[in-house]
Amino acid sequence: MQFTSTPRGARLARRLVSHRLDEWGHPYDSTPNETFTLIAAELAANAIRHGHVSGRDFHVRLIECTSKATTTLRIEVADTRTERCPSFETPTPADADDESGRGLFLVAQLADRWCVEPRAGAPGKSVWAEIKLNHR
Repeated sequence: MQFTSTPRGARLARRLVSHRLDEWGHPYDSTPNETFTLIAAELAANAIRHGHVSGRDFHVRLIECTSKATTTLRIEVADTRTERCPSFETPTPADADDESGRGLFLVAQLADRWCVEPRAGAPGKSVWAEIKLNHR
């Protein structure tokens, strides 16, 4: 889905993720929904703060893959800014008095895997994150 690179666009992306997860059987108040929605919020906020190009939107793609043992939830957030690409090294936490700088640190702590890649077929980058849910 495509969203405007504004705080409203980031808020709508977060709400879409939470709603879609609820539709997929991960209720709003469940740990997977809350965790994945937080990851989505951080990635969307980064897309508008660090990936914004005037007149360009950011894109969100959600994927759910289920096997016998696990379900993998994946989010991909793509923007069109090529030159501002975060390092894939493990992010360090921001200092306590810093007003920003915690987004990718939170994503790295909450996700089972995450990565930054060049955007396929268009200028920019895609940041994706996955969480795995074990079936009982």
